[in-house]
Amino acid sequence: MSRRVFASALLLLVVVMMCCGSGAASSQDVPSDSGSSPDKSFLWRDKNGGETVSSLRVPVLVEVDGDVFAVAEAQLKEGGSNFTGIASELLEWTDEKSKGELDTNKLKTQVLEECPAKNNGCASQAGGQETSQGRTKVLVSRPTTVVNESRIYMFAGTYSFKVTEGAAGSKASAAKWELLVAVGNVSTDESSGKKKICWKDTSVIPWTGFETQHESLTGLIGGGGSGIQMKDGTLVFPVEGTKNGKTVSLIYSSATESGKLSKGMSADGCGDPSVVEWKDKLMMMTACDDGRRRVYESADKGDSWTEALGTLSRVWGNKKGVRSGFITAKIEENRDVMLVTLPVYAKKEEKEKGELHLWLTDNTHIADIGPVSGDDDDAAASSLLYKSGDNNELIALYEKKKGNGDTPSPGMVSVRLTAQLEKVKDVLTIWKEVDERVSQLCTNSLALKDSSADTACSAGKITDGLVGFLSGNFSDNTWRDEYLGVNAKVKGNDGGDKAAAALTETSDGVTFHGAWAEWPVGAQGENQLYHFANYNFTLVATVSIDKVPEGDTPIPLMGVKMNDGNAVLLGLSYNNNKEKKWQLQCGGGTNSDGLSSIGEPETTRHVVILLRNGNQGTAYVDGQRVGNEQCELGSTETQEISHFYIGGDGRSAANRENREGVSVTVTDVLLYNRPLSSAEMTAHNTESVTIPKLDHAKPEPRGAPSTPAGQQPSELGHLVGSSKDVSGGVEGAYSQIREVNATALSSSLVNVSQENNNDAGTMRGSGLLPSLFILLLGLWGFTAL
Repeated sequence: MSRRVFASALLLLVVVMMCCGSGAASSQDVPSDSGSSPDKSFLWRDKNGGETVSSLRVPVLVEVDGDVFAVAEAQLKEGGSNFTGIASELLEWTDEKSKGELDTNKLKTQVLEECPAKNNGCASQAGGQETSQGRTKVLVSRPTTVVNESRIYMFAGTYSFKVTEGAAGSKASAAKWELLVAVGNVSTDESSGKKKICWKDTSVIPWTGFETQHESLTGLIGGGGSGIQMKDGTLVFPVEGTKNGKTVSLIYSSATESGKLSKGMSADGCGDPSVVEWKDKLMMMTACDDGRRRVYESADKGDSWTEALGTLSRVWGNKKGVRSGFITAKIEENRDVMLVTLPVYAKKEEKEKGELHLWLTDNTHIADIGPVSGDDDDAAASSLLYKSGDNNELIALYEKKKGNGDTPSPGMVSVRLTAQLEKVKDVLTIWKEVDERVSQLCTNSLALKDSSADTACSAGKITDGLVGFLSGNFSDNTWRDEYLGVNAKVKGNDGGDKAAAALTETSDGVTFHGAWAEWPVGAQGENQLYHFANYNFTLVATVSIDKVPEGDTPIPLMGVKMNDGNAVLLGLSYNNNKEKKWQLQCGGGTNSDGLSSIGEPETTRHVVILLRNGNQGTAYVDGQRVGNEQCELGSTETQEISHFYIGGDGRSAANRENREGVSVTVTDVLLYNRPLSSAEMTAHNTESVTIPKLDHAKPEPRGAPSTPAGQQPSELGHLVGSSKDVSGGVEGAYSQIREVNATALSSSLVNVSQENNNDAGTMRGSGLLPSLFILLLGLWGFTAL
């Protein structure tokens, strides 16, 4: 076999051309640039009776010809020695049992051994396992797999060796490890009739081939879990490297004839990569030592990576540094989505445990579908697999820590997520119908002026970047996001029964009487679905000041507060002094120019604040900019947004007292993950069209679940089972299970019982956007800057 042919297609696709029957592979087939290592050959064998599996780690799910297998790194013991192997098992379920822990005694566990070079290496021992004498166990770790047709290709850790004297070249002499590659096939066990994975062919990718690509790297290993096969056939493996003593994440692919290690990589300190293909780009999720999970995008197969700060990056926390399950799927009329599994941490009996949650995203909206792991499980790393077709299934495999020691050994649990998959479909139905309702309302409004409304108001344009939407879904002091993401909490000067009695539901919005709402960003806790707001956002609302106080009293309407003592980063207010101006508060100061009053304050106004590039703020009232210049905020890299405030800012006791006589009505609040352009805000005179009222169903009560303190829940707490979370050291509980009526989405989700937070206000329910789109009339397409 020619060395050039072997090198092609990631060095893996032709490994199967080697002698499969023996289960051995010789280094003689490795390309000539591996001269830094001695001759070597390998043999996979089943574990023997004296060897026991003590724990499993690094979960992997693979599908071959419709069968799903669990694969994991196995920690083994024999006498006083410890070593590793690769364990696998065919996953099978019944209607009565959809979850089970892998039995270490029943797994097929294989051990890799290196054979001595003499006597033609492993060839003399092929076909039997009568002796391991003279063979050396090889450390295998962090299995990372890609399936191509009926074969499984696996990175199985690194092979280390001692460099012999006289090795050619200084760089070759310094090389002491290579990347292990194995190939597996599925066969049927003759005794049990059960299908199994057999690892047979093994080779190495020498480090000397990587040196020219990355001189700064001093180590490389599989990222663990599953890689992908791209639409163009390219195989992609997530890998983890070491650079200047720091962990980095990158990919290894078959993008070139001899295999390619990506030029680009993550920031230092980011490991445990997971990779998916999303709309002709690669996306890589990493766990970083700054406590957040960073997500990167690449349109050139890893030559360069850009952090996805406007969508998924830094949304999830990285409290324990475990690898996520991260896949794409086509669900519900072939809609592309991403699915993520990550643990949420809560204290149980004074010991913090990880409860594995499933998350759904379309790269704009994010919803917490709910818990996956058992009530008593302490979950860690996980893997996901979606089987499409007539009998579509969603399957998870996760590490379950067990034992009472300081470093408990993990087991492995597989679970078929039938109920969670149905919840995913329900949420997609809700997202779709809310998008359609938003677009329809826009069409109805714009059609009064222009017959081309359908083009301007298509769901793909009017909802581009629309992440959150607060409208007529309100109860228990909670203003619920129509997209099932993050809810806003109403707060006020007085708590208890007095605050609750002040809350009244009517037909078209929320009226605040000295109260306000907070829509959390950083205040959400460990997982921050609106983290993008630290970089770019547009917040749009319809407001009217129903009662104006006497004297020089500024009335804050909406804005952004920071985590450091709740200082206002950006805020819009109306000052009832002799000038009667709308003013923009900018980084603690006030834009002195302001905007002169444009009519009586009781008139309904369309207000916008936006942030661009994390340091430029702007506000608009009815399409007119407040102030003559942008608000320059300077560097905000060391600060993060705590929350949006709506209807008031609740800053000080004196301010609250002065505002007790103020009534502010706010309706139809929309949050975009991008800044709208000036042209989008000023395209049409917003006062020239009257929008007809639209009726919608009244929210339909379905229960009163609980919500964690400190960690704001996603609305999906209503859809799935109970769970717990900790945010800022405060224990709480997620919402309890409830059903979704996907055909009555105007009722959205139901009442959620949450603690009173000094609330006071009046609720009106308005339909979905009858007034907001006055502002957006004639916007023939939303174009992100």
